[in-house]
Amino acid sequence: MASLRDIRNRIASVKNTRQITNAMKMVSAAKLRRATDAATNARPYQRLLTDTLQRVAGGAGEIDEPLLRARPEVKKVLAVIVGTDRGLCGGFNGTLNRRSEEWLRKQAAEGKEITLWSYGKKPRDFMKARGLAPAEARIDMAPAKFAAEATRLADELATAFVEGTYDEVWLLHNHFKSTLSQIPTFAKVLPLTLSAEKGEGGGENGGGPEYLYEPAPQQILGALLPLYLRTILLQAFLENEAGEHAARMSAMDNATRNASDLIKNLTLEYNRGRQAAITKELIEIVSGAEAL
Repeated sequence: MASLRDIRNRIASVKNTRQITNAMKMVSAAKLRRATDAATNARPYQRLLTDTLQRVAGGAGEIDEPLLRARPEVKKVLAVIVGTDRGLCGGFNGTLNRRSEEWLRKQAAEGKEITLWSYGKKPRDFMKARGLAPAEARIDMAPAKFAAEATRLADELATAFVEGTYDEVWLLHNHFKSTLSQIPTFAKVLPLTLSAEKGEGGGENGGGPEYLYEPAPQQILGALLPLYLRTILLQAFLENEAGEHAARMSAMDNATRNASDLIKNLTLEYNRGRQAAITKELIEIVSGAEAL
């Protein structure tokens, strides 16, 4: 049985840990609101841009855009995994990393040449330890740099795809569904896919208003498709940021509550041990007095 001093020291240690986990929970809760607002506020813009592109595609006739051009045979695949730099956020990184590893090995087993890029220390270290070291790895990216990085990455991916360096580009990240739910998502971002809107009877835009485009629909698509790609990447960064803070807040809340329960149990054990020690001393005093 541990001595009273050991129990007292352990209680003090757990209390210090509880202070840290509670502080981390509060910090993540504060950051979560900003990150959640950024992710949810960007979704309507992406949906509207998607609807606009589909409507334009419906009036463009036969479309021949490089970013929409699917390869007859897929041999070279680029996967971009978006994770976090820090841990202590439950299974947020672990689940995505494990499923990403399974997906990458499955693609390789099908005879495809896989290239991996990563964002965050956690996916970089995880893949490197399993022989899947990323060809490019970026870390310590602040939220203020998301827009600029999405623009840079979109331009680089579009150039590599059009030049034939890669036949497909996939984005692997966590989708923020709610504070308690972040879903690993695997999305093919290149070639881009658009379904032209057609209404009832097969006519473009159905019975809705007909649009006159200036300039021509093909030119509009050429201008909007790179913007659409940047929007997809930016949304992934925002979703990942919100999911990270939500997962960390939940994990630190659980850790704080577990620490409180452990302190209660240790305090009970300490009090029982102290009571037993006092009782033993009283018995020894009484026995000594009787012996006299």
